Formats: sequence, structure tokens, C-alpha cells
Amino acid sequence: MPDDSAAAAQDGPAESQPAKEEQKGSALWREIKGLLWVLLAVLAFHSFVAKPFYIPSESMMPVLLKGDRLVVSKYPYGWSWVSPSFHLFPRTDGRLLGKMPERGDIVIVTPPGSNEDYIKRVVGLAGDTIEVRDGRLVLNGQTVASERRQPAMIPVDANVPCGIEFSGFIVQGADGKDYCRLPIIRETLPNGVSYDTIDLGRSPGDDYGPITVPAGHVFLMGDNRDRSADSRFPAGAPENGLGGAVPWENIGGRAEFVTFSLDGTTELLNPVSWFDALRGGRAGMSLRPRREPKPE
Repeated sequence: MPDDSAAAAQDGPAESQPAKEEQKGSALWREIKGLLWVLLAVLAFHSFVAKPFYIPSESMMPVLLKGDRLVVSKYPYGWSWVSPSFHLFPRTDGRLLGKMPERGDIVIVTPPGSNEDYIKRVVGLAGDTIEVRDGRLVLNGQTVASERRQPAMIPVDANVPCGIEFSGFIVQGADGKDYCRLPIIRETLPNGVSYDTIDLGRSPGDDYGPITVPAGHVFLMGDNRDRSADSRFPAGAPENGLGGAVPWENIGGRAEFVTFSLDGTTELLNPVSWFDALRGGRAGMSLRPRREPKPE
């Protein structure tokens, strides 16, 4: 007599194989869906709440150095076509729950006709008359208060080599290390916001305007005044500036604080170098405007 139990045992695996494959397929799809939801959550957070930002140039020295990593908040001025991290939406006018930046805010901005993000400081709002005379900012006919400060001593490294742009400003410190010794002018805007700028001498942007900032626009400048492609310069090559005052819907967010900073010596396959390249003293540095106390 045939052994029914043995036959059942032999038939069992063959019958359950499709079910096992279906279970594996379902588990894999659940994993993929989970990853997609995480990706969407990260993109939504980056687009509408905050995102990291890397400083790729020297245009905002001395406050920001090439190699700084920042947090940029997306919500302070409301949202526009430029808010999503990849600028995929059509360009439209206006903002949702919009609010104008304040003078002195450091913002990220997408130049008209470009998808690249710049980082600059707001120095003029709609209705302001902007002029630069001999390198000094003039706002509504009044020269912005300024004073010469002690030079900034910025350590020379791979990200701040103090190269040809700063020819003649490299010095050796008492510790035997090389520094970029940069002339500093501190400006104070009418609202009391104060910040340091670099003044290297005569440059093409030292005389500009006057122009009146149109409604719904802001005028932006870099703190490294003689090495910044900003609202003073035409958009596109070769100047690669912002082409004048920028529509407020092109503002992507406000810089909040430095998370960490790298000196440019990291090696992708050498984790130890990631820590060796960290610049000390920059993590947690606030980028919100500093207001000078009003005289009594």
C-alpha cells in the first residue's frame, strides 16, 4: 500500500513554493515602499522646513568660509517655486505665506535664469535706493555707518589657500602657521544689524548705482565685497552676478547656523581624515543678524 504520508511530505514543498515566493515578493515591496516614504519625508523636510547647505566659495568671508556646512531654514519667508530642493516646479510670481527678509539676513538665492543657489546678505528692500561709492554702501542717500576693525586672521588651508585673489595678504603667525590677514570694515545698517566685510582695495564693484529696488525685490551683496558676484553685477557669464535686485520668490531660505566646517583635506576612503579635517570653533556658530545696542 502506498505511504500517503510520505507522498504528502514529498508534495508539500512543491505546493508551498509559490506561496513562499509571493511572501518574499511582498516583503521586498514593503521594504521598497518604506524606503520611498523615508525618501519623500526627507525631500519634504528639505524643501519646506530646513536643509543643509555647503559654502563653495569665498564670497561671504569673513563670516563664512569655503568648506562650512550650514542649516538653512525654508519657512521664515514663506514658500515659492524655489523652495523645493531641486527647483522642479515652474517659475511663478509671489510666495505662499510670504514675508520679506530683513536687512542683514543671510539668504540663499537662485539667480534669474539659473538653478544654482548663491548665498548673500540682504542689504536693500523694496523702495530703497542703493548706491556704492568708493566701496562704501549708501542706503537711501545716507552712507551706511562703518568702522575699520582689526584684520581678520584666517588660517590658511586647502579650502582657504589665500591664493591669487588675496595676493599680498598672507602672513605667518606667532605659532609659525600661515594666515590670511584680511582688512575688515564693520558695517551697521539702519536697523542696527552689524556685520564684518572685507575691503581689499579698489575693485569693479566699488562704484555702483544709484538704483531703486523695485516692489517685491531685494538687493543682495556678499560680505567679501571685492570678490563677490552679487546684485551689482550682470547675471550670466562672465560676471555671473545676480543681475540687480532679485525677485523675492527667488529667495530659498535663511541661513541659521554652521553645523561643521572642513578644511578641504578629507579623503573619501579614509574616515580618519574626516575628523582631522574638521575646523575647530565653527560648529554651532549662529548666522542670525547681530544688532548693535542703540546709544542711550
